[in-house]
This record gives sequence, C-alpha cells and structure tokens, in this order.
Amino acid sequence: MATSLTSRSFHGHRDGPRLLVTGGVHGDEFEPILAIRRLIRFFSDDEENPILSGRVTLVPVVNEAAFLRGHRCAGEDGLDLARTCPGRADGSPTERVACALSEEIHRADAYIDLHTGGTELSVFPLTGYSLVADPVVLETQRHMARAFNLPVVWGTSAALEGRSLSVARDAGIPAIYAEYLGSAAVSEAGVDAYFEGVLNVMAALEMLRRPTPANRVIQIVEDNRPESGHMQVCHPAPIDGLFETPFAPGDTVEKGQPVGRVLDLTGEDERPVLAEESGRLIVLRTFPRVRAGDSVAVILPDELSLPLPYPVPD
Repeated sequence: MATSLTSRSFHGHRDGPRLLVTGGVHGDEFEPILAIRRLIRFFSDDEENPILSGRVTLVPVVNEAAFLRGHRCAGEDGLDLARTCPGRADGSPTERVACALSEEIHRADAYIDLHTGGTELSVFPLTGYSLVADPVVLETQRHMARAFNLPVVWGTSAALEGRSLSVARDAGIPAIYAEYLGSAAVSEAGVDAYFEGVLNVMAALEMLRRPTPANRVIQIVEDNRPESGHMQVCHPAPIDGLFETPFAPGDTVEKGQPVGRVLDLTGEDERPVLAEESGRLIVLRTFPRVRAGDSVAVILPDELSLPLPYPVPD
C-alpha cells in the first residue's frame, strides 16, 4: 500500500527552484514541526505572495507514527527512518514512509531537512551537508548552509547511507540539514531560527527578496573522514549507567580531557569518557541513562576549521 506525506506547496509568480523542506523525520524533534507550521501560516496568510519564483513544499511531520509515539522511531517495525531511505513502496511501515520521502526529494531541485537532538541529545545549532563529488552541487550546498545562518556549518562524509541526504546525493540534488538543541523540550529561539533560516535560503536561491541578516556563523568545518557526521557512533559509553557531564553544547575541550563520566548503578564502577580530539562539543547526551556503546558526545575538530568568509559576530 502506497504511503503519502501530508504537505503544503506554495508557488511563485514565475518558474524557479523547487524547494522541499521537511520536519519530523524523527518523532521526538519538535522545533522543525513548529517552524514549518509557522512557514505554512506565513505563506498562507500573506496577502501579497512573497515568493517571486519557484515552489516551496513544506512537510511538517514526515514520520507521523513516530510523532504520535513521541519517539525517534515508529513502533511497528522499530526502524530509524533516517537509516532506511530510499525505502520500499511494498515494505514495512517505515520503509513505505522512506519511499514517500524519497519520491518528494526526487521532485525537488533543493532540499532542507530540519532536525534536533530529540529526547536524548542536545545539539549546538548547526547546518550540515554531504561532501559530494559534484562541484556544482557541493558549492550550492555550501551556499545554502551558510545562508541558513546558524553558528556552525559542518560538511561531512558523503558515504553515509540510508538518509534523506543520501537520496539527494544520488539524485544530484543540493541538500542541507539543520540541528538545534533538543532534550525533549521546545526552544522558541530554535523555532525562530528555523523559520528565518528557510527564508534566508529561499532568498539565497532567488525565490524571494529579504534583507541579508547579520552573520551568525562562527565556525565552518569540512571533515571528509569515514563516518564523519554519524553522531550515534562518537564517544561511546563504556558501560551501562548514568552519564554526567559538566559541559554544555558549544563548549570547547582538549584531547584527552574527560567530557563526562558514566556511573554504574552499584556504586562500584565509574568510567570517564575522554575527548578523542580537541574542539567544540556540538552534541552532548542530556538523557542520563546510557547503555554501553551509546554516543555521549560529538566534537567538531579545531584542526579542520576553515577560514570564515565574513567577520565573526561579536
């Protein structure tokens, strides 16, 4: 049985780029949903259509079953939608949703996928993209990510599979994703940043006109090492237990410094988790219960930072 996504599309006055914006790929990520609902209201209520060219398609909740559960994944098959693309039209529930998402991506000329750290992680605000081989697509992604205007811009390995961006990669479609905090809460600043960020990208793609905002980008990193961008494998917990950390997302650490510790439940064991490189903490686990192997932190390595093309904000 075919699955379709609930979406709204808004057209400009002339032909131009077809932009797709999605939220709710994971069911426990809320800022994207609220920002996209706000964009729908913005384009619906504006008496004078602000879109000069092209079409924007907005999908507030891709993974409705996972959202209704309040979990990262839907319950029927336990699959992570962001590891299941391109999916199958005749597959399990998550595979069918992945197939519908992939079809939407193939109908687009550019793509933005909005995320957060969900209920267990907090992510320092960033936009990311895959370091694809096509130089035109790569440069467009860089342009989109910087225009979105979050503090960190992160280019990572294009070899990761199963994701919305891997579908876009294979189709030659410029695509970026964004992350903004998480921890099972809603950041109003995150909703605002996502709303403004989508409009910033639309302006960068010449779909509408708006003033260029003050720069918020403070760091750009491109890391083409294998598994870069795979947040769930970094700094694994050594044992089951409770994770404690004195840090917050955005703090800096030195290689070998403890980013936190895992305490077992008997009081007999306590293990530090040591920073594998020096740099900025862009992901931290905020849900204290961990199982051995769960990622507790991701560090953006200082040594891979690129020169900024504009002044760092005060």
